[in-house]
Amino acid sequence: TNISEAFCVPVSSRVSTKIQQLLNTLKRPKRPPLKEFFVDDSEEIVEGIPQPDPNQPKPEGRQMTPVKGEPLGVICNWPPALESALQRWGTTQAKCSCLTALDMTGKPVYTLTYGKLWSRSLKLAYTLLNKLGTKNEPVLKPGDRVALVYPNNDPVMFMVAFYGCLLAEVIPVPIEVPLTRKDAGGQQIGFLLGSCGIALALTSEVCLKGLPKTQNGEIVQFKGWPRLKWVVTDSKYLSKPPKDWQPHISPAGTEPAYIEYKTSKEGSVMGVTVSRLAMLSHCQALSQACNYSEGEIIVNVLDFKKDAGLWHGMFANVMNKMHTISVPYSVMKTCPLSWVQRVHAHKAKVALVKCRDLHWAMMAHRDQRDVSLSSLRMLIVTDGANPWSVSSCDAFLSLFQSHGLKPEAICPCATSAEAMTVAIRRPGVPGAPLPGRAILSMNGLSYGVIRVNTEDKNSALTVQDVGHVMPGGMMCIVKPDGPPQLCKTDEIGEICVSSRTGGMMYFGLAGVTKNTFEVIPVNSAGSPVGDVPFIRSGLLGFVGPGSLVFVVGKMDGLLMVSGRRHNADDIVATGLAVEAIKTVYRGRIAVFSVSVFYDERIVVVAEQRPDASEEDSFQWMSRVLQAIDSIHQVGVYCLALVPANTLPKTPLGGIHISQTKQLFLEGSLHPCNILMCPHTCVTNLPKPRQKQPGVGPASMMVGNLVAGKRIAQAAGRDLGQIEENDLVRKHQFLAEILQWRAQATPDHVLFMLLNAKGTTVCTASCLQLHKRAERIAAVLGDKGHLNAGDNVVLLYPPGIELIAAFYGCLYAGCIPVTVRPPHAQNLTATLPTVRMIVDVSKAACILTGQTLMRLLRSREAAAAVDVKTWPTIIDTDDLPRKRLPQLYKPPTPEMLAYLDFSVSTTGMLTGVKMSHSAVNALCRAIKLQCELYSSRQIAICLDPYCGLGFALWCLCSVYSGHQSVLIPPMELENNLFLWLATVNQYKIRDTFCSYSVMELCTKGLGNQVEVLKTRGINLSCVRTCVVVAEERPRVALQQSFSKLFKDIGLSPRAVSTTFGSRVNVAICLQGTSGPDPTTVYVDLKSLRHDRVRLVERGAPQSLLLSESGKILPGVKVVIVNPETKGPVGDSHLGEIWVNSPHTASGYYTIYDSETLQADHFNTRLSFGDAAQTLWARTGYLGFVRRTELTAATGERHDALYVVGALDETLELRGLRYHPIDIETSVSRIHRSIAECAVFTWTNLLVVVVELCGSEQEALDLVPLVTNVVLEEHYLIVGVVVVVDPGVIPINSRGEKQRMHLRDSFLADQLDPIYVAYNM
Repeated sequence: TNISEAFCVPVSSRVSTKIQQLLNTLKRPKRPPLKEFFVDDSEEIVEGIPQPDPNQPKPEGRQMTPVKGEPLGVICNWPPALESALQRWGTTQAKCSCLTALDMTGKPVYTLTYGKLWSRSLKLAYTLLNKLGTKNEPVLKPGDRVALVYPNNDPVMFMVAFYGCLLAEVIPVPIEVPLTRKDAGGQQIGFLLGSCGIALALTSEVCLKGLPKTQNGEIVQFKGWPRLKWVVTDSKYLSKPPKDWQPHISPAGTEPAYIEYKTSKEGSVMGVTVSRLAMLSHCQALSQACNYSEGEIIVNVLDFKKDAGLWHGMFANVMNKMHTISVPYSVMKTCPLSWVQRVHAHKAKVALVKCRDLHWAMMAHRDQRDVSLSSLRMLIVTDGANPWSVSSCDAFLSLFQSHGLKPEAICPCATSAEAMTVAIRRPGVPGAPLPGRAILSMNGLSYGVIRVNTEDKNSALTVQDVGHVMPGGMMCIVKPDGPPQLCKTDEIGEICVSSRTGGMMYFGLAGVTKNTFEVIPVNSAGSPVGDVPFIRSGLLGFVGPGSLVFVVGKMDGLLMVSGRRHNADDIVATGLAVEAIKTVYRGRIAVFSVSVFYDERIVVVAEQRPDASEEDSFQWMSRVLQAIDSIHQVGVYCLALVPANTLPKTPLGGIHISQTKQLFLEGSLHPCNILMCPHTCVTNLPKPRQKQPGVGPASMMVGNLVAGKRIAQAAGRDLGQIEENDLVRKHQFLAEILQWRAQATPDHVLFMLLNAKGTTVCTASCLQLHKRAERIAAVLGDKGHLNAGDNVVLLYPPGIELIAAFYGCLYAGCIPVTVRPPHAQNLTATLPTVRMIVDVSKAACILTGQTLMRLLRSREAAAAVDVKTWPTIIDTDDLPRKRLPQLYKPPTPEMLAYLDFSVSTTGMLTGVKMSHSAVNALCRAIKLQCELYSSRQIAICLDPYCGLGFALWCLCSVYSGHQSVLIPPMELENNLFLWLATVNQYKIRDTFCSYSVMELCTKGLGNQVEVLKTRGINLSCVRTCVVVAEERPRVALQQSFSKLFKDIGLSPRAVSTTFGSRVNVAICLQGTSGPDPTTVYVDLKSLRHDRVRLVERGAPQSLLLSESGKILPGVKVVIVNPETKGPVGDSHLGEIWVNSPHTASGYYTIYDSETLQADHFNTRLSFGDAAQTLWARTGYLGFVRRTELTAATGERHDALYVVGALDETLELRGLRYHPIDIETSVSRIHRSIAECAVFTWTNLLVVVVELCGSEQEALDLVPLVTNVVLEEHYLIVGVVVVVDPGVIPINSRGEKQRMHLRDSFLADQLDPIYVAYNM
């Protein structure tokens, strides 16, 4: 039941305040059920996502069964722990070589023997446990974690440190050497160190010297790192253990041995913890799979701190007493063939490489004719899981087979930090056939299905096997997302392995650990298959014929676009296949996806060679786009080229993908070339809105004014009922009021004009102004030979002379037209407007001062306009003391008083006619609203040429008798403090300004509030600070202004705004009484559908609107549907129509058609108005909402909200957009955007942004602009233009002149930094 019925009390009668509050909350706008209005857009968008293709391939095989590796062999003297193996060889085979390090030229520089490794590890273990703290408080206890920080060219120090930690039973965590305070991914490494509770870092003396230091020589605090104590492990700093000291070596169990760091797709770093048992078992499995034997030599080119480099080069070699030759990355850079030379020189049996090492060796092959690789029985290619490994292996074999390389020696393998070695190809038997390849359809792969490709070789992926499951291991394939359901035999899934040889957990992350290390596969019904836990390897693939394992990608490189899976590496391979070598560097391509507008979008970033021309780059880019499109059937959202060596690197020189993505999203990637293709990629936009056919008045009545909804109308106080005992009321004309004041209060000062220093440069009392006006009237008759009714252009800077000239015209019966003077430094832009107004107004003469008179006739002016045909120009600087015998008095108040010309933001010049009665009514309404009388003082800082600004500057003081302190806005450019200092000095209670002034103060004085305080500036005197505007209130600017100056006493209630339009210059003005301006949040999406939907603060896609002050006395407004001209209901969007005694009486000659005149100034509602009121159309969209507040009349207050000018709105995809909403979104995305403006050009949305940062940021803005407009407005940006600050033209009211900007863009006059045409 209705709550008021339940209480049986009519709402209007006296009820307890509690119940009243309850009722009021129930009356608050509830979110209407969406269906009543329109489809919620996420539903619309879901429709837009391509539905699954009925013809798409689906897996048809049976459910796979887990595949087992061969059993682990039983070896009688296998050590119980890895440390025992070291002890055995270190004590019995002390002279045998264990590890050889190379110098920078690739020559062997030091060989560590097993004896040395054992003795030095012992010393370190003893030192760590006994020499770092005191006996009672040791720094390290067994089980503590320790960071190992050693450079990649120092394997010896690293190996000693690693085994020293194992012997001390502390847990080593090898990490990269930090090079700068802010390394790529360094902060995440810090997070790992923190979460592992690491307080100690081991390093070498040389490495410690190279770390970045502070001024006083301390090691810098790396970003995000915990505080560390650095311990140098060089032999000379270690203590020899006493004879009776022995390390504690227990049989390997599930206790942690070491932690290997791993970077996830998002860039977070996790520590994979490996137990001592897994470390040992993995060594055993590798030794069996690779058939390692004592004394073999192995050449290792990989990073020895992690992955296969650690497992083969540091563990398996010790297990089997092998000899590792470690080739550092730095040597490979200077001498790419060094690893091949090492194999040749040492007759190595095994080499451990990646595809890039094969590639580099082939590039440098010409230098070496006489190397032999015949000793190799295994060339282990550790990134055999990469899509391009097969071509690298083939090419390397064809080149080096003549150097003795056996085809069966090439052994690709697949590894991951979590599962360790997933599979490895065993060394083959000479002469036996090599394993077959799989040639798969790319399209099938994108649906996760294995289909052999026979037709189109271009869209096929050739993959080689990575051998069999590890000895003692078991493998299954599960669906990559959702529960771990076993795949079908012809389905791609994530490879999972089960064995004792994988990691045990992510250190400190229990939740993620469970999903990765403790997976129990389920069947299609969801029941568990067996009870053996598996580890997810992060690799995607399948088990093929003969139980061979094939890897087709990594989970981390998976891009899910519109329901299809693509592999980042495959896309990189396609990019490389386009002859890129001229344009970009091989291997310096990053591919990732960003989430924009409900789907993933593919981004490709490559490093451009410095010598590549613009032409080359664009050709390469467009070919890459075509290649990816035809091979992968997927669009690329953005392709960016950056300068060489600017992508963030991983420690071994690869690209740090997550950091690259981070830079891309935050706008600090700094591309030098960019191509965006949102038009082809974004296929999920909602369908364009179809406008409903015109609705007749009857259905409108039902549609909008249902169920007793009130018509949306509002009114100021009724002028007739306001009692005034003012003498002014008996005068009908402003000129008479000035004459009366000149007699009654001759010395009362009406105007004071200030300069930049705040000094009064000129004042005008009632008598002075009257006399000055008389002289001007006389000169108009004498020099100008003007008749009553002639139009006169007034060309003056803001000041008192302008006011005197205005009243001079009234005294002479001429019609004044105030015009902003041309800018001497910018005549070509400003003079044509003056000329246009002079011509359109058919002015009989121009009144001005000497300086401007000279300027109008100057040579520079002649270049911009025709200066020979100016009407009579009269200089009013030195006037004869002469007066007219009789001042002109108009026969009726309906006669014209002045013309008000203004250029709208769309570039339309419009003049409106103001009659004497309208002037009188306007002044009276302002006087009543602001309580103005002769003892009051107001300060005005705005341009006085049109609209309400002109009325406040020139008319109101004469009518109400208050004193106006005039501050020309341009003086603020020389002294930002001027306006606020004046307000403080004169203790002004009411001040008026423009948005440009408010913005100048907010931006310019933002960091000067303390200075204002020390100057003693205090704004607590201010009761109202009113922004004069003809636009939607700029709430954000008003709020930042209020917040900023709150510290110097400005009341947050003081700031408000006015609303006026061409047909009526003053519709709303806050004034002194009545409730504070209210604000509401409306839904932006509904607004585009021409609907108002009120939402809560913080709702997504909401827009904060503020009331534009209070409606002036005598003014009525109604909200009307602009198409049907019928009234709409409360809180509905429509055009604001106004009726008031101070409405202008029509346009002046610019529109010759009478119909337009009638339509804009004297129009009636199509229904619902019995009184047949004549309304004027403001051309602005808005709505009226009845509030709970009480108006000055004692009734409920109706708030008017202005949304924006109709002629500025953009019609795109059948929806109505207000430019300011798109501009607000764009301005937020990057700190270097100073200003932004949008317009349309042949149905394309053009976004112009001013860049106030460095030019290298220009192209960063292109994707950010495209993303935000797509996300927040569902529009695809057609063109992004990046320009210098100050290019977007802004008029004196602080409004953007978007049409001027559009004209300049089309005429190619913007001189942009960059123009991006989105494809």
